Formats: sequence, structure tokens, C-alpha cells
Amino acid sequence: MKKGKKILALVLSAAMALTLLASCGGDSKTPSGSKTPSGSNPSGGNSSSETGRVYWLNFKPELDETAQELAQTYTQKTGVPVQVITAASGTYQQTLTAEMDKSAPPTLFVIGNTAGVADWGDYAIDLTGTAIANELNTDAYNLYDDAGKLVSIGYCYECYGIIVNPDLVEQAGHKMDEIKDFASLKAVVEDIHARAGELGFDAFTSCDMDDSSSWRFTGHMANLEYFYEQKDDPWTECPATITGAYMDNFKNLYDLCINNSLTAPTDLATGGHDAAQEFKDGKAAFTVQGSWEYAGYAEAVPNATMIPYYCGVAGEEKAGLNCGTENCWAVNANVSEADQKATIDFMVWLVSDPDASAKMVEQLGILPYKNAVESSNGFLADAAEYTANGCYVMPWVTNYQPNVDEYRRGLVAALNQYNADQSAGNWENVRTAFVDGWAVQYQNVNG
Repeated sequence: MKKGKKILALVLSAAMALTLLASCGGDSKTPSGSKTPSGSNPSGGNSSSETGRVYWLNFKPELDETAQELAQTYTQKTGVPVQVITAASGTYQQTLTAEMDKSAPPTLFVIGNTAGVADWGDYAIDLTGTAIANELNTDAYNLYDDAGKLVSIGYCYECYGIIVNPDLVEQAGHKMDEIKDFASLKAVVEDIHARAGELGFDAFTSCDMDDSSSWRFTGHMANLEYFYEQKDDPWTECPATITGAYMDNFKNLYDLCINNSLTAPTDLATGGHDAAQEFKDGKAAFTVQGSWEYAGYAEAVPNATMIPYYCGVAGEEKAGLNCGTENCWAVNANVSEADQKATIDFMVWLVSDPDASAKMVEQLGILPYKNAVESSNGFLADAAEYTANGCYVMPWVTNYQPNVDEYRRGLVAALNQYNADQSAGNWENVRTAFVDGWAVQYQNVNG
């Protein structure tokens, strides 16, 4: 699958046109503290000197170690204090709300969709014409408010799908080029699972439904239903209702994962299984994850590759990967000008310094900045190859999920019930959580 770095630009240009960075509304709430959001004249006097300070509230747990290292390096080089706090998976909005109400709030934070713009846009400076905005090589991932203010800018580009260990597939007597659609994927997966004892490995890694893992299914895999539902008439804003027309296709892939896995469906609710380590240790041939895991996966499985979410949709032999981002930086308008400048200087260094940007790219894949080092992320190269071969990109329509945390909690509850007893009635409860739950959460946000 790997064709080299030069084709990465192809998927980037395709995703510019297709990626949908919109949402109906998250569960984030405007902080209730006494500070009033400021515009171009911030009054927060939180800097101890004219050099300013940087407080980066990091959105991505997998970036934490690298971010901490880079912060320390930058402070050693410049004397500017840089603090990095990483929110636990699934808790970013709660953490942001709490931290923004403190006397020394984050200077750098994430506004990743239009719901975030509505909730937090007043807390962000206009990045138009700033040094960091001038480093961008595309505006495909920029988010603006209704007045045209540049609220946040993308800092990485990602893809997700089904990650495969080709060596294990071949050990099981199959070849990667057999897998072209859901029927062929199903044949390979079910054969491996049936012979797991003989082979010494299973088909899929564990599909846990705890907070550290459920988003792979209620966020990422759910995207296939939303994408195909709007494929012929793309959504330009969050719909008040969805039809669930492709729920059977979601069920196809979801069932394939949970019923051909290292862990029985009845044991998924409480979690406790490390799917990433299972894949790295060669205990399973397939897992569902994203390009942000490439560095860790490739170290253990050098020729790991990514294939699309095959699910039984007509014409899916021309499907590509799910491509987009929800990682967009914003600079706090409610801190001092010295802190804002220090933060922007730090951002520029992250995406333009050869060593710093190399570390960022290694963890994140592609940085959409003209002076960042080139990516060697193999999963992004896979995405590029699909695009080069005329396959369609599946943009992140999942970003439209209304009141996202509450909506996904409903999906998890229904899926856990189904995992425990895969009856038709329990699947109907999953369909209700998807479809009726969408309408309920849309109403909760929009009235």
C-alpha cells in the first residue's frame, strides 16, 4: 500500500473539498466565571514578565509525551515558560470549562468544530494575519465565526479506518488483494477467527466500550452511516433528524468486529483490554484506529496498512479512508498581549522548526504548514493511494453529531445492551439511539 510521501498531497487536496468540519452542538458550556471575554484588547494580566507565558491545554492524549518534551525544549531555548496540560480522553470540554475559569487560563486551546466556535469563539482572538496563520499551506481546516473572524486553525490532518497486519493475513493463507469489499473482508475475518486456536492469533482486537475505546465505534465507525446517508446530497449544516438508512451497513461491520475478536461481546462493557497492545503483539490481524497511531504501530508492525470501512454498500470497492480533522488551535483572547504573542511564537516554532515539527509530524501525521517537515506516516500514504486510484474520500461527517457526549453515551448504552444479547429487539434499541437520539440531542441544543 505504501507508495511514498509524494502522493500525500493528493488526499490532502481531496479532503479540502470534502471534509465537513461542522457540528450541531457539543456539551461544552460557556464558562460561568466573572471574566468577560475580550476582543482585541485583552485585559488579563496573567504574564509575569514581558516575555509572556504559554499554557497549552492539549486535546490529544497520544501527543502528551511529545508535547511535554517540546515545551521543555522551548523553555530551555527561549526562557519562555511553557506549561502543557493534557485532558483525559473524552473530557476535553469539561476540562476546558474548568480551566478557563481560573486566574491563569490556557493561552492555547482547541476549538474543533462549529459547535466549539459557537461556545468558545468569543474567547479566541482573530488569527487573521498572525504569524501562525501565515505559516499555513491551506485554509481547508480553518474555522470562522458568523462575523468572519478566524477563530481556530487546523494543526494536523488525520485519517482512520481498519488497520491490518498483512503478515498475519498471509500466515492465515490469504492475501491483502483479496480484500476489496465487505464480502471479501468478512470471508477473511471469519476464517481467521474460526482458526484462531490453530493460528495463534485472532481476527480483530478487543472492541471495548469503556471511555478509552468506545469512541472508535460511536464516533469513528458511526461515520460510515452518516457519510453514506448524506453522500448524494451532502449536509451543509446539521440536520434536525437523520433517517438511519445505512444502519444495516453499520451493523454489518460492527458485528464483524465484535463477533470475530479476542474478547467476547459480553465482556466489552467494562473495558480493560488494550487493543493497541494486542495489535502490536501480533495477537490479532485487524483493529480499528487512526493515523495518529502510526508511529507506535509501525514500530511493532512495520508494514501495517489501513483499509476502508467496508460495510456492504454498493460500489464500496471504490471507497477510500475517512479523512479530516477536529484538531484546531485557538489563542485565548482573555489573556495579556504578551501571553498571546508568546503563544503564537511557540506555535510557529512547533510547525516550522525542523526538529520540533519533525516530532509533531511523527505523532500527528501531516501538519498543514508550509515549513513543517514532510510526513512519513504510512497510513496517510494509504489514504493518498486510495485517492490516487480514484477512490472517494469519506470525510468526517461524524463531526455533525449533536450534543456529542450525551449522544454518544446513549449509543454506548444501547450497544452494551446489544453486545450482551444480540437480539433483533436490542438492535432496534441501537437504531433508536442513533436516529431518535440524534433528534433529541439536536432539540436539546437548538430548542
